[in-house]
Amino acid sequence: MDIILDDLTGPEVVALIGEHLQGMALHSPPESIHALNLDELKKPEITFWSAWEKGELVGCGALKELDRQHGEIKSMRTSSAHLRKGVARRILEHIIAEAKRRGYQRLSLETGSMDAFEPAKRLYASFGFQYGKPFSDYTEDPNSVFMTKEL
Repeated sequence: MDIILDDLTGPEVVALIGEHLQGMALHSPPESIHALNLDELKKPEITFWSAWEKGELVGCGALKELDRQHGEIKSMRTSSAHLRKGVARRILEHIIAEAKRRGYQRLSLETGSMDAFEPAKRLYASFGFQYGKPFSDYTEDPNSVFMTKEL
């Protein structure tokens, strides 16, 4: 699997972000959706990667700099054709390594509290992320859970 820095212009990536946003809309009420669209993912504080295997897009993930010591995981998504093949695990490893390289002390994320997000929560917990309070601009929301890992 090749994980590359991506400019979010390729049609495969555009389609995967669309799938990601549709998935969030399917499982979360509108006021609880914190997924970023293409324009939001292109902001300078966000680094976006796509993951490819044999020329096929298999997943993506992003890292948002909240401050010089704190990053947020955004837009983690595995292509529906490649679920349960370790794609998300590899992307998460890549993002954690980059956060450490940047000198971040902490890495946080928000995900849904519903059953559909259970696989994601298990993955993050397996990497040592722990449940906690809202961070950055987030507020308490029964449809969201917040997880943090000290680096």
